[in-house]
Amino acid sequence: MRSLARWCFRNKFVVLAIWVAALLVLGGLSASAGSGYTDSFSLPGTESTTALNLLTDNFNTESTDTNQVVFAADDVTDPAVQARIEKTLAAIGKLPHVERVDSPFAEGAGARQIAKDKTVAFANVHMDGEQPIADVPKSAYDKLISTAEGARGDGLQVELAGNGIQQATQQPGGGPSEFIGFIAAAIVLAIAFGSLWATLLPLFTAVLALGCGLSLNGLLAHLFNIATFAPTLATLIGLGVGIDYSLFVVTRHRNAITAGRDPEAACIRALNTSGRAVLFAGATVIVALLGLLVLGVSFLNGVAVASAVVVLVTMTAAVTLIPALLGMFGMKVLSRKERRRLEAEGPRDPKLDGFWPRWAQTVQDHRLPFALAALLVMLALAVPALSLRLGSSDAGQDPAGTTTRKAYDLLAKGFGPGFNGTFQIVARTPNGKADLPKVQQLADALGKTAGLASVSPPVQSPNGKIALIEARPSTAPQDAATSRLIDTLRNDVIPKSSAGLPVYVGGITAIFDDFAGVLTDKLPLFIFVIVLLGCLLLMIAFRSLLIPLTAAVMNLLAAGAAFGVVTLVFQEGFLAGPLGVGTGPIEAFLPVMMLAILFGLSMDYQVFLVSRMHEEWMRTGDNSHSVRIGQAATGRVITAAATIMILVFGSFLLAGQRVIAEFGIGLASAVLLDAFILRTVLVPATMHLIGDRNWWLPRGLDRVLPRLAVEGAET
Repeated sequence: MRSLARWCFRNKFVVLAIWVAALLVLGGLSASAGSGYTDSFSLPGTESTTALNLLTDNFNTESTDTNQVVFAADDVTDPAVQARIEKTLAAIGKLPHVERVDSPFAEGAGARQIAKDKTVAFANVHMDGEQPIADVPKSAYDKLISTAEGARGDGLQVELAGNGIQQATQQPGGGPSEFIGFIAAAIVLAIAFGSLWATLLPLFTAVLALGCGLSLNGLLAHLFNIATFAPTLATLIGLGVGIDYSLFVVTRHRNAITAGRDPEAACIRALNTSGRAVLFAGATVIVALLGLLVLGVSFLNGVAVASAVVVLVTMTAAVTLIPALLGMFGMKVLSRKERRRLEAEGPRDPKLDGFWPRWAQTVQDHRLPFALAALLVMLALAVPALSLRLGSSDAGQDPAGTTTRKAYDLLAKGFGPGFNGTFQIVARTPNGKADLPKVQQLADALGKTAGLASVSPPVQSPNGKIALIEARPSTAPQDAATSRLIDTLRNDVIPKSSAGLPVYVGGITAIFDDFAGVLTDKLPLFIFVIVLLGCLLLMIAFRSLLIPLTAAVMNLLAAGAAFGVVTLVFQEGFLAGPLGVGTGPIEAFLPVMMLAILFGLSMDYQVFLVSRMHEEWMRTGDNSHSVRIGQAATGRVITAAATIMILVFGSFLLAGQRVIAEFGIGLASAVLLDAFILRTVLVPATMHLIGDRNWWLPRGLDRVLPRLAVEGAET
C-alpha cells in the first residue's frame, strides 16, 4: 500500500486523467448501448411456474409482454365514446412492436373486458419480441403511452398498466433523492472537516466512482438480467460506502498531518492504515452481496452483481483517486484555523481530547448497565419483525399520480379488488375431453370456496392436454387473505376435488407467493453462509475467536431491529401516512438483500473500530486500555460516516418507488442503530465485560489461518 500511495500521490494528474477517461468512455458506451434492465425472473420447480409453462406450451400464448389500456367514462358503450376508443385502439395496433390489440368491443369480449356498470373497459396490448419486455425498446412503450393518452378528455379517462408500461415510466437511477442525499452528505462533511477542499474530496471521489460503476452496470445489463431497481439500489449503496470510505482515509490523512507529518508521508500513512481497512471492509461488503448467488434465484443474481460492481469501483477509487487528490490539495485538507493552530502550537494527537475519550471512559465505567440497556432497545425494536409477511408490491403501491396506479385502481373499481390478481388454475387432462367432467367437478368445488368472487367455466386447450379455470379472489393481490387462500386451494380444496388430476395454481399472485416461499426456505442457508464468511474474515484479521462471534451476533441484532422498523412502517402502517408510503407485504427479496448489505456495512464499522483496538492491544496487551482508546479514536469518524449513510439512505424515501423506500428506511435505521447503539455502546461494553478473552485464538487455528495486516500501526 505504501508504494501505491506514493505513486498515486506523485502522479496525481495521471491518476485523475485515467479516472475521468474511464468515466467518459464507460458512460459513452453505456449511453450508446441503451437501457438493458429488465425485471424478468423465473422460479423453476415451483407450482406457479409449472402452470405458466403449461399454459404457454398448450394454449399457444405469447411469452411476451401484455399491457392494458384502461378506459373510464360514464358509459364506455355510448356510441360516441366507443368510437373514440376504437379509433385509439386502431392507432395503437399500427404502432411498432405491437403484435395485436384485444378490443373490449370484439365479439365475446364484453363480459370479460367491460365492467358490469359499463364505467370501465380495458384492452390488452400484446407486444412482440422473443422475451418479455427485454426485446421491446423503451421507445415502443413511449409511443404506446402517448397514443393512448391522446384520447383523454371530454369525459374519457385513459390510463395504462402492465410491466412494460411500469418500467417505461419509472426510470432506473437519477432523481431528486440522490441529489438531496448528496447535499446532506456535503453538509455533514463540511461540519466534520471545516475545510472546503476536504469536503469536496470525498464527494468528488464518490460521484466519479459511482458514475463509472453505474455505466459499467449499464453495459452488463445487456449480458445478463439486472432488475430495473438495481441502479437505484446500487446508487444508494455506492454513495453511502463511497463517501464513507473517502471519509475514513481523509480523516486519517488529516490526523497524520496534525500529528506532524508532511502531506506525502501523511498520505502514505493514511493509505497504509485506513486504506488497508477500506480494502478489507469493501471486500466484506462484496462477499456478503455475492453471497446472494447461493440462493440460486436468477432475479437476485443481477442485483447482487450490480451492487458488488459499484462497491468494487468505489473501493478502487478510495485507494487510488484519493491519494492523487490529496497530492493536489496538500495542506488545504486542513481548515485555515487548523493550519494556523498547527503552525503556532506544533503537532498534537487529535484522539486524546474531546467528547469521545470521555464517552469511552463512561462506557468502561458503566459497562454492564449500558450493555443491558442497549440490548433491550435492540430486542424491543426487533419484536415487530416476528410478524413480518413477505410478498410483492404491485401497481397498487405505485405513487398515486402515476398512470399505472390509476389503471390499477380503475380495474379494481370496475371488476373487483381481486381482478388484478386472478388465479390461473391449470389441470392436466391426459385423456382429453374424457377428463372434462373431472375438471368441471373441480370448478364446482372452487365456486363454493369462501374467498373466491368468481370462477370461470373450464376451457380446454386446442390439443386437449390441459384445461384452464380462472378464479378471481374477493380480496386484493397483496392482502394476507389472498395468500392464505392460495394455501387453502393447494392444500385442501384441490386435493379433495381434482379426482386425481394433476392441478397447479398459477397467475401473477401465485408466482409472487411462491417467490416469497422460495426465499424464505433458503434464508437460513444464506444467513449461515454470510455469517461463516464474515467470521472467517474477522478471525484472520484480528486473530480472535470471540470478536468474530460477537460481531455476528451484533450484525444479526442490527438486522432484526431494522426488519422490525420496516415491518412497523410498511406493513403495520406506523407513520406510513406522513412518510407517503402504502401498506402491504414486505418485498420477498428485501430480507436477503438487506442482510447482505447490512452484514457488509456493519462489518465496515466493526473493522474500523476493532482494528484500532487491536492496534493498541498489540502494543500494550491491556484490554481495557485498548477498547477505550480504540473507541475514543474512531467514535467521531464512525458516527460522522454513519450520519452520512443515514441521510443518503433516508433520502431514497423520496425516490417514488416502494421497494427503494423499503431499502432506504431499512438501511438508514440499521446504520443508525449500528453506529449509535452497537458500536458506541454495546460492542465496547461487551468487550470490556469479556476482557482479555476477546483476543484469544486456539493455537491450532492460529497456525492454520493465514496472516493479514488489516491496518498498520500508527505511532
